[in-house]
Order: sequence, then C-alpha cells, then structure tokens
Amino acid sequence: MKIDIGGVKPDNFVDRWPGEFEIFSHFEMALGIPHALFLITTFKENGKPNACFQSWSSFYGDCGGYYVMTPLLMHSHTYQNILRDKEFCINFIHTGYYEACYRTIFKNDEECDELAAGGFTPETASHIAVPRIKEAFMSLECRLKSEMDLSGKGKQSLVIGEVLSAAVEEEYINGAEKKYGPDGFMYYGYALKDFASGDEGERKVACLNVIRKG
Repeated sequence: MKIDIGGVKPDNFVDRWPGEFEIFSHFEMALGIPHALFLITTFKENGKPNACFQSWSSFYGDCGGYYVMTPLLMHSHTYQNILRDKEFCINFIHTGYYEACYRTIFKNDEECDELAAGGFTPETASHIAVPRIKEAFMSLECRLKSEMDLSGKGKQSLVIGEVLSAAVEEEYINGAEKKYGPDGFMYYGYALKDFASGDEGERKVACLNVIRKG
C-alpha cells in the first residue's frame, strides 16, 4: 500500500528548531531523497574565504554548456557573495572530511576564514578569483548564470552557475573505483523513523556502492 503525501505539512511534523519548516519543505523529511554533498567556496565582502556545506543540487548540461543548479538561503553569506562577485566554486570531498566540512557551519562569522576553520587548504583556481579546495578530489569553477526565488516567499533562491572549468585529481579521472566508493562522492540522506508519529528521524551520510558495471 502506498501512502499519499500532500502539499500541506502533516500536523505531526513538528519543528525541531524555530522556523525549520519555513526553510525546508515537509517533503524533504518525508521522502529522504539522497543528494551529493560538497563545499561551495566564495569570498566574503571583506575578502575572507567563505565555505558553505551544501546539498540538494543538480549538475547537467548540453552542447551549450554544463551547469550547477543549487538552492541557497537568500539571507546567507554564500548567496550574497555570489550575487556580488558573480562566481563560486563547487568542491567535492569524500566522507573522511565530513567533520571538517561540518565545522564550517558553525565557524561562519564575518571575520572568520572558514576554510581555515575546517582545516582546508585553499588553492588557486584557473578561471575565477575564488579559491578551490586542495583536499577536494573534484572542483567546478562557476560563473553566475541566473537566480530565481524558488517559492516567491524570499526564502530560497535557485542559483544556476555555468561551469567554466573542472579540476579533477588524476586518480579519479578514469573508471569508477575512486569516485564511486568510500573515497568518492559524499551523500546526504534523511529518513523519518516513523511517518505516523512524525518522529524526527536521522540524518545520514553515505557513499556509493557500485553493484553493476557495463
């Protein structure tokens, strides 16, 4: 039997922190669709490096270009930095760096060097002023293409960046062994323990496990 979930938040879904369901849709918690995790690097207005631990994004293109599509909180440093400087960098880091990535969430005041807070090493990008992260196995250098208020409520904007250049560690460039395993892409998932009770469930961090080739 399938359970239908409508567009209105179920009454048993209670905010774990004030405003949670202003920022996140109840579908996020109910569905638990996994998304790749990565760090977005930008510069703050004062020139300090900014790092945003991010997910919920898509990567796609055609003969006209390759694009990053990611939602960002409109009040966040990262969103404001991208609007001002028109560039950003997507850095994919494996699960061994999860705690380091998570530290950047809390060390985020205006005067903080957020790459240093996470213990990361900046490296010069080839097409943008924003630094790449040396520890990342893959980095996408992006120029702002467009942005739009997702819901029209001034909460989240869908930021679209055109990928100007990609830097990939040599051992990750061929095959699937490194990219699709413990040393590859890091994923975020959310799973309710009990939909009926609205139990808050658990956040999960995962990597891919290849079960078939060819």
